[in-house]
Amino acid sequence: MPEIISLEAERRLCAGKGAARAVRRQGRVPAIVYGNNQEPALISLEPRELARAVARPAFFATLVDISVDGTTHRTLPRDVQYDAVSDKPIHADFMRVGAGANVTVTVPVTFINQDRSPGLRRGGILNIVRHGVEVICSVDNIPDRLVVDLDGLDIGDSVHIAAVAMPAGARPAIHERDFTIASIAASSAVREEAAAAAATAAAAPAAGEAPAAATPTPAA
Repeated sequence: MPEIISLEAERRLCAGKGAARAVRRQGRVPAIVYGNNQEPALISLEPRELARAVARPAFFATLVDISVDGTTHRTLPRDVQYDAVSDKPIHADFMRVGAGANVTVTVPVTFINQDRSPGLRRGGILNIVRHGVEVICSVDNIPDRLVVDLDGLDIGDSVHIAAVAMPAGARPAIHERDFTIASIAASSAVREEAAAAAATAAAAPAAGEAPAAATPTPAA
């Protein structure tokens, strides 16, 4: 069972930008709960509780139980809007989810065994193409992360989604192609070292060649 966050909410009666501004003036954050064939619920949240929840890793892949007027809505966060100046949440959208429903969530990617990658040990750079991967899974079995093993990877090697173990019942939302998760790239120091070695190797045969013998001049 995935971890579940709990938030207490208050119902708000009016929609629209003016009503939302009024909620913010009262020191709360307007939000909405929708989906699962039910009427949308206009709510407001305590800003510090919401900020703590949003700051958690993989927030958008975390179930959130929102309690309002004695009813608990099991939801997934779908959107958070932030103030352009303070960067604090000013609105949030939550989607209701029923037990056993399939959902699409972005799951963060974690990398292990960096010390067992020959490419990284040689000074290569881990080039992360996707920090998160969209996964389709049951709402009751949302993975908290996808693990990418770097053991044995050398410079020039890549890790594709087909090489990443998926939790039971989960599958990538993009299934038409074997997309790249990360690669091991050469750093500037490694490229300079390789170029110097190539130059030395090219110069070695020329240095070992004997000078051509002079052609004797015929006697008069």
